[in-house]
Amino acid sequence: MVVDLLIAMGYGGADQKRVRRVGGSGDGGVDGVIDQDALGLGRIYIQAERYGPDNIVGRPAIQGFVGALHGQQADQGVFFTTSSFTKEAIEYARAVNAAVVLIDGRRLSELLIRYGVGVQVEKTSTVVKLDDDYFEK
Repeated sequence: MVVDLLIAMGYGGADQKRVRRVGGSGDGGVDGVIDQDALGLGRIYIQAERYGPDNIVGRPAIQGFVGALHGQQADQGVFFTTSSFTKEAIEYARAVNAAVVLIDGRRLSELLIRYGVGVQVEKTSTVVKLDDDYFEK
């Protein structure tokens, strides 16, 4: 889902071959990789954790992800969770040399809705107001 979201947001271009889902045991702490260019010079590494609201992602998980980035000689990553992050995790992500973006459940939901990934429009409403210029003719 998060790979589909990043593609919908314009990462990786339209070429699906630039996207690799890794995940599973032995994934080295990385669930996906998106090549930003045809040569794979610019890569974004992805980690996604589906947690309940009471299972908050702490600094150790972010440190592990940053370690995985360094192991791949990478400097860009996005860590998604369906829950939230501790203050220490947020501070750590801001302090490291790698560009690590943290997406919590609330922001993930907003992005999924905005980019139409995993959602369907059930009802659309239009709100109208009088056009004062029309009546002054």
